[in-house]
This record gives sequence, structure tokens and C-alpha cells, in this order.
Amino acid sequence: MDYKGTHLPSNEELKQRLSPEQYQVCKCSATEAPFSGKYWDCNSEGTYECVCCRLPLFDAESKFESGSGWPSFWTTVNSDAVIHKKDITHEMVRTEIACKRCGAHLGHVFEDGPPPTGLRYCVNSASLNLIHS
Repeated sequence: MDYKGTHLPSNEELKQRLSPEQYQVCKCSATEAPFSGKYWDCNSEGTYECVCCRLPLFDAESKFESGSGWPSFWTTVNSDAVIHKKDITHEMVRTEIACKRCGAHLGHVFEDGPPPTGLRYCVNSASLNLIHS
């Protein structure tokens, strides 16, 4: 991967900088409880970036209320923002999404979102930082 000269923090740096919940979500693929994250009902304008490496991931304009209890977006800021991985944990098949720059776990993407994409990027608030515009 091309990181464009961006310093990628080590696991030790992340353990010091992130909260325990953020570290568990981003580095251990944990999931925060629904309706508990700081962004699930946030309506502020701006760009959501990766809490680990600051890569822009989602624009607030693509955020919608899915009723799931997690921030949901119908698209990413660009096609290179996230990577998709097959996830077969918890006796189900899903598509995990992770930050393309640093590999931090973000959540999952489902095919039950609104037009125009029909996608629902269901993301843990703990993996995001909102930069207000």
C-alpha cells in the first residue's frame, strides 16, 4: 500500500493514544454496543476520519438514520477509503470494512441501504473522528 509519507502509529502508540474501547474496536475487531457511540445520532456537518491514522472515510452528507444504532453511510468519501474483507465470525457471512491506510476495523457493509448505492456502511463510532466543516 502507498501511505503517501503518512506516519502510521504503532500498536504501542495507539494503546497510549486511544481509549480502551477504541483500541479494542480498531485493532481487535470488537463492536461497540448499539446506540452507545458518540456519532450514532450525530447530525453535524463534516468529514469522518479514521481515529488511528486520520484518513478521510465518510462525509456527513452520506450519513443516514438506519435504525441500527450505529452511524450509517451510503457511500465512502472515495473508492480508495476502505477495504472490504469476508468476515465469517459469529456463524454468519458478512463483509467487514477496514481503513485502507492503516487497516483499522471500522464495521461492516450491507446491501440494504438507501439509493443511490443501496449500501449501508455500518460503522463503530469508536473508529471515527468527526472533523467539523
